[in-house]
Amino acid sequence: MSNVSEFVAAAERADPTLTGSNEKEKAEIAKLVGETEGYVKDLSALNEKLTPITYLYSNSPSSADVSLYAHLHPTLISAPTTQHPQQPSLLRYFLQIQSLESVQSAQKSLPNSFPSLDIDISSLPTPERKAPPPKVKKEKKPAAAAAGVTETVTNAVSGAVNAATSAAGAVAGTAVNAASAVKDAVVGAGAAPQEGGKKKEKKEKKEKPAKAQPVKEEPTGPLPSMIDMRVGKVLDVKRHPDADSLYVESIDVGEPEPRTVCSGLVKYMTEDQIRGATIVVICNLKPVTMRGVKSYAMLLCASSKDGKDEGGIEFVYPPEGSQPGERIYFEGEKYENAKPETQLNPKKKVFETIQPGFTTLDTREAAWIDPETKTVHKIRTKDGVLTSKTLIGASLS
Repeated sequence: MSNVSEFVAAAERADPTLTGSNEKEKAEIAKLVGETEGYVKDLSALNEKLTPITYLYSNSPSSADVSLYAHLHPTLISAPTTQHPQQPSLLRYFLQIQSLESVQSAQKSLPNSFPSLDIDISSLPTPERKAPPPKVKKEKKPAAAAAGVTETVTNAVSGAVNAATSAAGAVAGTAVNAASAVKDAVVGAGAAPQEGGKKKEKKEKKEKPAKAQPVKEEPTGPLPSMIDMRVGKVLDVKRHPDADSLYVESIDVGEPEPRTVCSGLVKYMTEDQIRGATIVVICNLKPVTMRGVKSYAMLLCASSKDGKDEGGIEFVYPPEGSQPGERIYFEGEKYENAKPETQLNPKKKVFETIQPGFTTLDTREAAWIDPETKTVHKIRTKDGVLTSKTLIGASLS
């Protein structure tokens, strides 16, 4: 096997932009390349580092990404994290760099160096989504406000006294006017004239009209209506030749040819339970190769809230009489007539963002609960709502 530097050099020949577009970028990328070997010594820390970013340098792939891919390769090809990763962001990053044209070109020019891995992603845990901490509003300091008023009053009184002093040698009528000016200046500054040693109450301030509330903008992020769900019928099912946990199904989703789908259901269902079932299929995920077999869709299943091993897994079923290819959609004016995307962009993580809101209600009906508004949108066909057989409060994936 060629070493990492040879592999990186081969990728750079295929895509010279990996090294950077100017001297500053080239120097920073070269520095990162030298650090990548150390990153793999602590996979948990690396997973955390990769969670908020797409690439190591800026917003496009670089030689540092190819170098990190090569250093990670021996770990992922030999460790059990291949099947059950505890670092989902790390695995996402690895698969993403593996798919770059420059990396694939390097693999062709060095045939035995860091070949692509077929990774079973059917049983990967959904990454925990942590809500950002709430913003704490700063309270106004009363003392500072009072100090401001006091300073204003003091300045006003001082100015008025100076005015009165300058008028001391004037005629009586002018003195009266100066005294009046003192009173007006003090009152105008917000201070109350004293009478009998007690302060009069301040005049009531006029209430300012309430500010108009800003109009809340419509969300621009992933929407559930982007997901293409259809009724499917399982025509055949068999065990995957190279993966003990996987079935390979042939499924009719209303297209000229059935789709091949890999699913990790061996532990939970028999072939007879799957064969001939009318189920729900997610059709616009990017195809994924699972141990040499390309999977072109995903089956929607309900997992018990007590866990898959404790409570089991069931299919989510469309209404009785549903036919392959029938459209499945979310209730709600915003979603019912929206057209799903042809293929979801893995980088935008549409399904991963929407999926945590999938559940079954107390009625066993399938629904998506909006995390912001908490509104419930049932998942249905034109003939009725999808259901699970027994599971309540289940997660759908």
